[in-house]
Amino acid sequence: MADGAIDSGEEAGRLDRLDGLRGLAAAVVAFIYHGQPFFDPAHALAGPRLLVWFQTWGWAFVDLFFVISGYIFAHVYLRGQGLQKSGLADFAVARIARLYPLHLATLLLCALLFTSNPANTWYAFLAHLVMAQAFVPPVALTFDGPSWSLSIEVVCYILFAIGAAGGKRSLRIVSVAAIAYAVLHLGLLGRSGGPWVGDQLPRGLLGFFIGQALWHGQARLARVPAWMLAIALALGTTVSVGTLSPLLPLGLIAWPAALLLALRVPAMGSVPLRWLGDRSYSIYLIHGVVYMLAGAVLPKGTGGWGLTLALYAAILLASDLSFRLFETPARVAIRALWARRRKPLPIPAKLR
Repeated sequence: MADGAIDSGEEAGRLDRLDGLRGLAAAVVAFIYHGQPFFDPAHALAGPRLLVWFQTWGWAFVDLFFVISGYIFAHVYLRGQGLQKSGLADFAVARIARLYPLHLATLLLCALLFTSNPANTWYAFLAHLVMAQAFVPPVALTFDGPSWSLSIEVVCYILFAIGAAGGKRSLRIVSVAAIAYAVLHLGLLGRSGGPWVGDQLPRGLLGFFIGQALWHGQARLARVPAWMLAIALALGTTVSVGTLSPLLPLGLIAWPAALLLALRVPAMGSVPLRWLGDRSYSIYLIHGVVYMLAGAVLPKGTGGWGLTLALYAAILLASDLSFRLFETPARVAIRALWARRRKPLPIPAKLR
């Protein structure tokens, strides 16, 4: 998942509606796409075609996370004087504090619970430990599989920081190069269907830096009628591209339109959706652990909406506890330690 969440102390006007959009995207990935083995589509509450679409393409909502993340990073770090070289260390610590504690916790939990999985090797563990799992294809989806996107997120952060610290022209060059590389890869090497491990880096770069471009063009894009955005969203999610990667219309048309529409809908910033958005990172990393546990202890073929709803409730409960009792306190503690480290030590009176 593209993190996309910024600590409240860093915010330059919180984008509540994008929190809501991120929460919905997390729900699609965690509940509809990855939850498929546990429910019977014949008993779905939504229309069959809509459900089938989400079941088929739910994985691509991770790309929406990347778009949201890029937009929010631009909103926070490019306002005013922007991200300066003197602030790079603070930026790095803030990002580590945001991503790493929960990633490490779920990695250790998976290592403890799923030692019998032959794919969970020592070198896979090391790759996850340094957040490089997406760049080691045989282990990209081991342990807590959804965490692959964190590796890509880190690359996006590094490129963003390098570009932003060098000034507007530098960031423009980095953004154009990242988008161009992603489009060329998906256009020339991308395959139909998916998801494919080989597309992970282009997916992240395309989404994150498209998000940056949307923020830079927000004044002009605000004049685009909502009905045109709705058409773009519909086209981007339904157009057939033959043997090309479906991530091209999704990443270039559908997800940018979804973000711009969300910014115009007050309900996206409602309390329930903001609650979901706050916990989206926990939902994203914890849901796989819950499903793997359920698959390990339940008889093969067990399913149905009763079980599905119970698993959803377990994921939401665990994510809420994680957010309140671990994720947020760990982030605050790391940043507080860093802040104290930067303060000069008091000089004893006898040495003054």
